[in-house]
Amino acid sequence: MISVNEMRALEINSSALGVPTLLLMENAGRSVKDEIIKRIDVNGKLVYVYVGHGGKGGDGLVAARHLAGEGAKVTVILLGENKHEDALFNQNAIEEMDYSINLIRIKDVSELKPISADVLIDAMLGTGFSGRPREPFRTAIKVFNESKGFKVSIDVPSGLDADTGNVYDDEYVKPDLVITFHDVKTGLAKHNFNVVVKKIGIPPEAQIYVGPGDVIVNIKSRPFTAKKGDNGRVLVIGGSYTFSGAPTLAAMAALRTGADLVYVAAPEETAKIIAGYSPDLISIKLQGKNISPDNLNELKPWIDKSDVVIIGPGMGLSEETVEASKLIVSYLKEKRKPAVIDADALKAISGFELYDKVVITPHAGEFKIFFGEEPSKNIRERIEQVINNARKCKCVVLLKGFVDVISNGVEFKLNKTGNPGMTVGGSGDTLTGIVGTLMAQKLDPFKAAYIGVFVNSLAGSLAYNKLGAHLTPTDILIEIPNVLNNPLEAFKKKVYKRVIT
Repeated sequence: MISVNEMRALEINSSALGVPTLLLMENAGRSVKDEIIKRIDVNGKLVYVYVGHGGKGGDGLVAARHLAGEGAKVTVILLGENKHEDALFNQNAIEEMDYSINLIRIKDVSELKPISADVLIDAMLGTGFSGRPREPFRTAIKVFNESKGFKVSIDVPSGLDADTGNVYDDEYVKPDLVITFHDVKTGLAKHNFNVVVKKIGIPPEAQIYVGPGDVIVNIKSRPFTAKKGDNGRVLVIGGSYTFSGAPTLAAMAALRTGADLVYVAAPEETAKIIAGYSPDLISIKLQGKNISPDNLNELKPWIDKSDVVIIGPGMGLSEETVEASKLIVSYLKEKRKPAVIDADALKAISGFELYDKVVITPHAGEFKIFFGEEPSKNIRERIEQVINNARKCKCVVLLKGFVDVISNGVEFKLNKTGNPGMTVGGSGDTLTGIVGTLMAQKLDPFKAAYIGVFVNSLAGSLAYNKLGAHLTPTDILIEIPNVLNNPLEAFKKKVYKRVIT
């Protein structure tokens, strides 16, 4: 089964991969024709197509064209103005087919009357519909149901919520056949309709690889009524006597991704340095030269007030810090706090059983330390390793590499939008900041991980296009908003990697 948002993301990803939605619409409409002529010889028969707004209306127009080509006497009933670009393209074709197709524009619901035909096609309300049908569709649905003939609904019956399956009384089409595309919609599965699933040419890679559709569908525009804190409070625990840059990069990436408040908890002298990098960060000064078990009580109030905790960047592996990492992660687990565990903290807790609100972001070496096995160079074997180990540790694993592999132990995603310049130190820290913020903004950890690595890598590719292999992590920071504001445009500038053979 598939949700409306998942289907929309696939269509956008498909288009980004070079298979445009106009072609998908053509395949959809033709498949409707194919299924109908399997059941009815339409040559010389009466076919009525009720066309609404949006993509479903366009599918109906394509079906009408193909059925006319099979010799059917086709009447298209237009229920208002369609502004969908692909549907308008097909409507223009229908308007030129004035010999084989009768086109009727409904201007008032009183013009809608029950009819008798051989085939009636419902191309009115599609997967974007929810709630109760409004006019002219309410009357059109009633008239459609009262008409005589073999009734076919495209994708979902009009009046049915494609996600929930909810309907209002008799205000939905009751078809003899539903022809749905790519996969059964979740709401459709809740009814006992006669359903046929047709593939329409969406490439498997549109689902396997993270794409711009995943960003567009899952990252919502910020409402004007938003207030401070609504878009995430992120706590970064990191830094040491030696390292101050890593936690700063993670924190700055969190801000660039859209977190409202970002706290950086670091040893006192390091925290002062971090505060000097940017006035945008809230610096928490912990006692001591390195993070130690003594800092846990200092950290607890900040952990409790944050939506997500990032732990590990620049922490180091001193004996006291390793012990502190174990204690902090145990506290996070006790509180079931959403968290991103990376770098030194990940090495410190090798072998821990985690929980389903955690994302870990190892590179190959850290993966070997944490799980006790080296990632395979064969990408398909590597995918299986990530899935199996994500299941064992009960968390999301984001294995960074030439191709990034992400899994929650059940599903997996791949990302290949990176570039050779991202071997620079600090690019993993920007990644943790992005993933952490997406989790703070209530994306589930699996989505936050695969969308986060896509955004980070694509921002890196925008920087790479300008600077080549001379980019720095701060260049990635600058490009994060450009990816989030226009993922499709950014995707066109990616650095391609062809790796699976």
